Amino acid sequence: MGIVIIAEAGVNHNGSLDTAKQMVLAAKEAGADYIKFQTFCPEKLVSLSAGKAEYQKRNTKNRESQLEMLQKLALTQEDFLELKEYCQKQGIGFLSTPFDLESIHFLDKLDLDFWKLPSGEITNLPYLLEIGKTGKPVVMSTGMCELEEIEAAITWLKKAGTKEITLLHCNTEYPTPMRDVNLRAMLNLKDIFSLPAGYSDHTQGIEVPIAAAAMGACILEKHFTLDRAMEGPDHLASLEPEELKSMITAVRNVERAMGDGRKVPSESEKKNMAIARKSIVAKCGIKKGELFSEENLTTKRPGTGISPMKWFEVVGKRAERDFETDEIIVLDSK
Repeated sequence: MGIVIIAEAGVNHNGSLDTAKQMVLAAKEAGADYIKFQTFCPEKLVSLSAGKAEYQKRNTKNRESQLEMLQKLALTQEDFLELKEYCQKQGIGFLSTPFDLESIHFLDKLDLDFWKLPSGEITNLPYLLEIGKTGKPVVMSTGMCELEEIEAAITWLKKAGTKEITLLHCNTEYPTPMRDVNLRAMLNLKDIFSLPAGYSDHTQGIEVPIAAAAMGACILEKHFTLDRAMEGPDHLASLEPEELKSMITAVRNVERAMGDGRKVPSESEKKNMAIARKSIVAKCGIKKGELFSEENLTTKRPGTGISPMKWFEVVGKRAERDFETDEIIVLDSK
């Protein structure tokens, strides 16, 4: 199977089911395998006193609390049921990340292909145990994490019943500065934990996911929005639909370009061998019986004659016939 590409809608629908459906269509058109939303009960996710992250403050104009912000961004369970059905009709996989226990129980009934766990829940043991109990495969982002925290989360998930885990390297800053991406950490996670590894991207632009594809990511996740000018916490760190499409096209091209690693001539280039390579030819007129030498031989295109790699098998032999300048040398077949 190729790289799994998740178009992260998150809360970029701004609480509108119609906008969420438009995002489904955009993700499908861009070529994503899945579109992913976020399912949460605001009152069960954050306390009354919880403030907003700095990026959330920058990207939202009012002074509301995190709870008030999330209340405006939340979709209902009925919305998600409709979205799941809509995704099936459009031919794109539906995913949603749960952020509380009630949302885990709800989404478990929707028969998702796998759980996508956010970085912030890696240190939430009750959450991990509920996920593990379902026995479904887990894809887990690892932003803000120490290796010991990732190891503990893996241990508890497996103890609870999780059989398959994929780790996503991630940086939980929106947008992530290039200096903090540390893409090689994706390979480090794969080696240390002997698990499949991918990358969840919060940078601006499309370069880093493409690089991750070339480095062997098995899953790529990228935030997108219908319009970066929309108000909301994540729009500025998201791709617009045409950019998402460009990213996915580039990733698929990289995926095809990686090949199987065997160094052999490809079918497409074989026809150019004779044109690009050289043969041993007469540097000047050569008479029958004359010795071939470095003075009367040279190498020129096309490569349809004796390979220059057989130079010393030709030098010193006698010409069996006359050769004109530039004529390809042939030896007696006897």
